Amino acid sequence: MVLQRDDMDEVPRAVVALGRRYPPAFELGEHRHRRAQFLYAASGVMVVSTPHRAWVAPPERGVWIPAETPHAVKMVGSVQTRSVLIKAGECAARSRACEVVAVSPLLRQLLLEAFDMPTEYDTAGRDGLVIRLLLTEIDKAPPAGFAVPFPSHPALAALCQAFLNRPLASATIDAFADRLAMNRRRFTRLFRQEPGLSFGEWRQRACLAVALPRLAAGEAVTTIALDLGYESAGNFSTMFRRQVGVAPSLYLRAPDRVQRPSRNLAARPLGPAPA
Repeated sequence: MVLQRDDMDEVPRAVVALGRRYPPAFELGEHRHRRAQFLYAASGVMVVSTPHRAWVAPPERGVWIPAETPHAVKMVGSVQTRSVLIKAGECAARSRACEVVAVSPLLRQLLLEAFDMPTEYDTAGRDGLVIRLLLTEIDKAPPAGFAVPFPSHPALAALCQAFLNRPLASATIDAFADRLAMNRRRFTRLFRQEPGLSFGEWRQRACLAVALPRLAAGEAVTTIALDLGYESAGNFSTMFRRQVGVAPSLYLRAPDRVQRPSRNLAARPLGPAPA
């Protein structure tokens, strides 16, 4: 069954699982849900924005969106989402504000399992146990340390979005400031106020957000590093270790980071419901 937006709140279950494939650069306009949402990109990178702030979420990260929070979603590259809408009263430990959190291999698999279940799953059987464990894992998921905050300033946000579409590690403050017709000092002050990071820190995190799905797809570290504008794979690896805690080569070899397809993906339609 494909659920329309108005049907989601009527499902007599604590959790409604949703999923869809999106083409590159697809945008979901501002909308909101009566339920809280845990939004996860099984592949690709999402930019989730609210009237006050925006975040970038690569694979291995999910976005917690409290109920009634207006938000829009932009896709960077092709994106496949798996998300759940959660009734009020569940996941009480989660923040009342949007946040990006880490998605463990267990949580990822539970999200895939939830998507494969009937909409009105058996609460007393295995499906009900899976949902209870899913809610526990969402409640406990730690904040993701290298999530990329996004500015709300319209012109600066557009410039940052363009950077994500074509990142360049050598991009300078002066080049960004010139694009906004600002002097260096004013731009630096604005950037500190908006994303809350220095320009250099934000640039590194943005490059990392673009690099992660390519690493997960098995691309060579050197290729990714040069495409991102790093002078060498070594420079890229140094940044990667500082942000993630492991070298890119170790990330590539970790089998639990490879995205696993849903077992009934072809059998269940990916409908037009919001992300």
